[in-house]
Amino acid sequence: MRAAIYQGPGEITVEEVPKPEVEAPTDAVVRVTHTAVCGSDLWFYRGDSDREAGSPVGHEPMGIVEDVGDDVTSVEPGDRVLAPFAISCGECEFCRKGLYTSCVEDESWGGDNGGAQGEYVRCPFADGTLVRVPDRHADDEDTLEALLPLTDVMATGHHAAVSAGVSEGDTAVVVGDGAVGLCGVLAAQRLGAERVVAMGHHEDRLELAEEFGATETVAARGDEAVERALELTYGGANHVMECVGAATAMDTAISVARPGGTVGYVGVPHGVQAGGGLDVFSLFTDNIALNGGVAPVRAYVEDLLADVLQGTLDPSPIFTKTVDLEGVPEGYRAMDERDAIKVMVKL
Repeated sequence: MRAAIYQGPGEITVEEVPKPEVEAPTDAVVRVTHTAVCGSDLWFYRGDSDREAGSPVGHEPMGIVEDVGDDVTSVEPGDRVLAPFAISCGECEFCRKGLYTSCVEDESWGGDNGGAQGEYVRCPFADGTLVRVPDRHADDEDTLEALLPLTDVMATGHHAAVSAGVSEGDTAVVVGDGAVGLCGVLAAQRLGAERVVAMGHHEDRLELAEEFGATETVAARGDEAVERALELTYGGANHVMECVGAATAMDTAISVARPGGTVGYVGVPHGVQAGGGLDVFSLFTDNIALNGGVAPVRAYVEDLLADVLQGTLDPSPIFTKTVDLEGVPEGYRAMDERDAIKVMVKL
């Protein structure tokens, strides 16, 4: 089969690799039909995080089940499924309480299971990981493109909103205009926020934020951005969603939080320690809570899927470029150079 392979910073190739097969009774093999390039993939692409050269990449698969192990009961060959970016057994202490990303099995995409930017993947613990798409929607391309972000960025944006405590009538500030931040705007609006202030640096992305429900946007940088957000929220918001992961974004989120408020953070941390560490003193003096972390997608995906299927949620506009499998290297380049918000890969 063909799959995208990381060769080193700035170098993704598409090569012939062995097709994964069922190895354990709890496995399923899925033929990938849709996947994506994630903003977190750019960390290793840029050389900002370590990854072994020669390893398969990708963690957002959707496709058709081809084969299952003897113990798999939730899906069968021919079913349309999507998979969260984290594999989970569904049975351990942490999975049982909805913290699927802390599953004791510690399995992930990108090892010998084929990665997710390739023609096939092997999914360990299929019953605890895969989410079946109802047959009546299995071949509706518009619906499938709206469902694909549920594998990661839509559920991650939702985790930011939940972690920040967003509810009916609230004012929320979203820091970041990437795919996660834009999905965070959708999530805040979905949870009933009355005002959503989106902060970012790209006018076209902030225009999409407005289409997603942002009531105000802030395109300034640095102190000017903080001042503008504080002005719009009359001294800060009780609910702030940090959707970037960079030290500057976390500093901004803390700065625009109202005393007694909550920062829900979901951006993969990058440079926070190198940038001097977290501003714990501001959190302490203003009684600002910090809540969040890596999104337990499997805990949210079925509720979000129901909204997509009934037509009340559509995050698909975050995909501003589509490539085939051979175009994955170009997809990485486009995202790295900000020519695309998020790239969809259709096989």
